[in-house]
Amino acid sequence: MASGFLRALRSRLVTAPIFRAFRRAQPSMSQTEKDALEAGTVWWEGELFGGRPDWRRLLAFPTPTLSAEEQRFLDVETTELCRLTRDWDCTQRQDMPEHVWRYIREQGFLGMIIPREYGGKGFSALAHSAVITKLSTRSSAPAVTVMVPNSLGPAELLLHYGTPEQKRHYLPRLARGDEIPAFALTSPWAGSDAASIPDAGVVCRGMHQGREVLGMRVSFDKRYITLAPVCTVFGLAFRLFDPERLLGGAEDVGITCALVPRDHPGVEIGRRHFPLNAVWMNGPIRGSDVFMPLEFIIGGPAMAGQGWRMLMECLAAGRSISLPGSNTGMQKMTARAVGAYARVRYQFKTAVGRFEGVEEALARIGGNTWLSDAARVMTAGAIDLGEKPSVVSAIVKYHVTERARQTVNDGMDVIGGKGICLGPQNFLGRAYQQIPVAITVEGANILTRSLILFGQGAVRCHPYVLKEMQAARDGDLAAFDAALWGHVGFTAGNALRALALGLTGARFAAVPAEVAPEARDYYRQLTRLSAAFAFTADVAMATLGGSLKRREKLSARLGDVLALMYLASAALKRFEDEGRPAADLPLLHWALQDCLHKAQLAFEGVIANFPNRLAAALLRRCVVFPLGKPWAPPSDALGQQVARLLIEPSPTRDRLTSDVYLPTDLDEPVGALEAALAATLEAEPVEAKVRRAIKAGEFKPGLPLGGVDGVYDQALAAGVISRAEHALIKRRGELRDKVIRVDDFPYDFGLRAALADLPDPPRQPA
Repeated sequence: MASGFLRALRSRLVTAPIFRAFRRAQPSMSQTEKDALEAGTVWWEGELFGGRPDWRRLLAFPTPTLSAEEQRFLDVETTELCRLTRDWDCTQRQDMPEHVWRYIREQGFLGMIIPREYGGKGFSALAHSAVITKLSTRSSAPAVTVMVPNSLGPAELLLHYGTPEQKRHYLPRLARGDEIPAFALTSPWAGSDAASIPDAGVVCRGMHQGREVLGMRVSFDKRYITLAPVCTVFGLAFRLFDPERLLGGAEDVGITCALVPRDHPGVEIGRRHFPLNAVWMNGPIRGSDVFMPLEFIIGGPAMAGQGWRMLMECLAAGRSISLPGSNTGMQKMTARAVGAYARVRYQFKTAVGRFEGVEEALARIGGNTWLSDAARVMTAGAIDLGEKPSVVSAIVKYHVTERARQTVNDGMDVIGGKGICLGPQNFLGRAYQQIPVAITVEGANILTRSLILFGQGAVRCHPYVLKEMQAARDGDLAAFDAALWGHVGFTAGNALRALALGLTGARFAAVPAEVAPEARDYYRQLTRLSAAFAFTADVAMATLGGSLKRREKLSARLGDVLALMYLASAALKRFEDEGRPAADLPLLHWALQDCLHKAQLAFEGVIANFPNRLAAALLRRCVVFPLGKPWAPPSDALGQQVARLLIEPSPTRDRLTSDVYLPTDLDEPVGALEAALAATLEAEPVEAKVRRAIKAGEFKPGLPLGGVDGVYDQALAAGVISRAEHALIKRRGELRDKVIRVDDFPYDFGLRAALADLPDPPRQPA
């Protein structure tokens, strides 16, 4: 009874004034903002935000695994689609050949997420991700073509919100490839701020198929719509108004999603954009006063105005799969091919992969690829567990694409001139061209980092903030009191724990006994980082209030810390799930040390720029870094170990680059690289033998008249090497020359001859 009295007294004297002030300060929230905030679920990121991650929970998540049917599809049909696709040929055509399109439709690539009952594959998110990853090691054309219909598009929306009639009509047709879908969201005036789309429709009566029906007259101007030039049906997002209240509700109905056939009267479609020379189809969709019956609305008239929530809930799943998959595939191909090239290509009589400067780039390629793949797999596994983690989807979209940008840039640095001359022998230049596409689409990275990672995470992942906001919005003092004082205890607990962990170097932090001994300290350091982050986030929200939303640089750095903890968690999970392969430890160490060091840099940026300097000093000296900065970047020695894993065959290299499409045709650059690497390894002992003979004075080479390998002809003649050894050298040389060759073309690239075959343009009237 006494405790109840004290709570009531606290509520009246302390909480009530705070409650009133909180309600006055709380900014108004539009329905679209509310939908975006409440969409999706909170998963592992909630543990990291709480300051006390339960590592046993992480390790207890099932290991993501493909079914036998999914593995076969990846090994057979997906491999065949890779074989059928020649990226340079597609580039010259600016389209995939008809037989490739036919194969995609007939083999069910467009219906991977559609359940079997509608004729689809019913594949898991992991399988969807794996297929996109493998296709992306070959060409962006089939990867993007397959990715979009299985991501945020009509099929996903129909599955969750479609009427039974819409599902029965469209889903089997989409699964068979009879329909090619697109989704039109972005407009010239609303890109990342998609909720402000100006495209609008008005409820009215009109004629459809010869009879008058209740419908909508919609005007829209959309751009950047993938598959628009070839789609047969497209989803359309617009704001619906009902000024005559024909639907019986509000005048501003809200954002609505409709499904529109390509040939519907008034639709302007078929033109295409040219995004950085990419082959996949992308273009505008427009229409002015296009009348559509209400039955076009996905989910029917009852779902009018629910489009933004529909999009937000589906985007969390799609964004977790598509771009992380495609950009991980790009990195895997880079690691495999550039690693081989660095061993085959010699300068100063040394494989370029053994130069320390090149090792530095190779280490980043290997570490970023391994870490990105870990995040890709763990996040796809979360989707298969039924999660729709909106914050995690933003984390993996941003960080995997940014690390892919770093990986491809490093790859281009290593291969030098080979990378900048486009042609059929260039295995990386097209990926380099298109990297900015992934950075831009599905939420521009620069805004994803500064507005979403922490801005949305602070509300969704925090155990008390959303409860406080809801209580204030509902005018519920009792609920606010419970949330507020829970929040106070939460903040104080994290402050004390962060200080204790900082003073002790986290040596006594609890770690599950079953984790790998080599990784135990990383669990401890992440626990310390989580506690410091949780306290810092609360200090930032308490001292800056609503202005934190406008301090995007601080918000971005706090988002970096949260994201890096998630990536590090994925790395630890991967190492355990794969059976703790000892040979992979350099990759684990590099990934964790990179994440911890970058999180430390982000913390430094927060503290250095924190407006309240007293709070900044408290954070630095008492909580975050009481004994100085603890985390160094990966060492040169560790980087060398990672680099060595890329330039010689091993099970670790195969795991790192699993599911990279490896052609056997030596006219293909990656196929030639695989053969050249094997030949180089066979020839290296012969090279060493000749060097030893020259050094010992057993053999003195003459003038270098026989080309770069002439010395081996002389060594054969002098009896230093055998014919079999000379054959190894010759084979190595032939493959090396094929690998380092760059393409050349007629001086006009054949354009004059091509233009001569075109008919003259029609004469313009005077």
